[in-house]
Amino acid sequence: MCLGVPGKIIEKYERNGMPMAKVDFGGVVRETCLAYVPEAQVGDYCIVHVGFALNLVSEQEAQETLALLRQIADLESELGPPPG
Repeated sequence: MCLGVPGKIIEKYERNGMPMAKVDFGGVVRETCLAYVPEAQVGDYCIVHVGFALNLVSEQEAQETLALLRQIADLESELGPPPG
């Protein structure tokens, strides 16, 4: 299963001709490639999968998705990881 996680772009720069950003995922900052969303700006929210921003989302969408991910994490901590 693939999972894209929303984060907020806090810095935008270029490296070797490639648009890049530092993206904040609720306190965890990761470097992200913006090649698929070169129009992205500092303050925008994007969905990131394996280091690539795939699309831009509203702050509301990002917050709703993060809330759901937190609920999933809370449920797993209560029930334990799935078997397998």
